[in-house]
Amino acid sequence: MQLIPRHDPYLVVRSTGGVTVAALRGELDLVLVRHLRPELDALVRESDALTVDIRRLTFCDATGLGLLAHCAGRMHRRGARWRLHCDQPWILRLIRLTALGDVLRPEPGPADLLDPPDPLGQQAPSGPAVSLPAEPGVTRPVS
Repeated sequence: MQLIPRHDPYLVVRSTGGVTVAALRGELDLVLVRHLRPELDALVRESDALTVDIRRLTFCDATGLGLLAHCAGRMHRRGARWRLHCDQPWILRLIRLTALGDVLRPEPGPADLLDPPDPLGQQAPSGPAVSLPAEPGVTRPVS
């Protein structure tokens, strides 16, 4: 993979064989969306295949989902390939509740896609496409 030089702690981009991978980190809220939108718009314009990895997000609100849906929609309209790697139940629930599953098409993705191993030893799981939770509500007890 070719690393695209940048100095942004919230976005790491690599490209290889016509596929561009953008890994997002941090809190995808109004502030970060304003920061990342020009970068992601450029990737959407220039990429024939774009994979956005959001497995390292610590927060995502409606503004963040809106940015992802905007990028996915533009990729679909261009006939380009869009992939969203997400394995966090709380983000998957937001995607289901906002009826964006058909647009965003979340899937878990491989553990070594872009990021180096987690210093705490946690790795993102890989496997079949992510299924969105069927029932709304709390998925685990709150203490």
